[in-house]
Amino acid sequence: MTDFPQSVLFCCDHNAVRSPMAEGLMKKLYGQKAYVQSAGVKNDMEVDGFSITVCQEIGVEIARHRSRSFEEMQEWGDDLSQFDLIIALSPASQRMALELTRYHHLDIEYWPILDPTGLGDAREAKLSAYRQARDQIHTRMLDRFGPPLDPAPEAA
Repeated sequence: MTDFPQSVLFCCDHNAVRSPMAEGLMKKLYGQKAYVQSAGVKNDMEVDGFSITVCQEIGVEIARHRSRSFEEMQEWGDDLSQFDLIIALSPASQRMALELTRYHHLDIEYWPILDPTGLGDAREAKLSAYRQARDQIHTRMLDRFGPPLDPAPEAA
């Protein structure tokens, strides 16, 4: 395992399913240890309701997340070269991250996370696919960054 990054950007196709889940999960597990953001190749969708639901099941709040593209990120002043690590969760976002950072020395990792959006017909089957994607992200995160920070003790 390498040093814990100061800043991490998660990216996927639309910043509506996998990357918001990863951003929310990273913030929950590791708190303020790293600056964490997410972006998509395109921003043409709101955060997916199934993503919100399966994250709520494990205490991760992403309902207020606002989707954004790489382009919007840069327009809003977040320079990709600021990030120590970019984690791409889809092939298209990996290509975009490599293209946008080709002049910077940045670590880009590709985590092949299931895209649950087209899977399952009934609500339970859809939720199951989204849980699978969420759990894949969770497992990769623990493998990559180690055990979560201890949460603040609850007041008795």
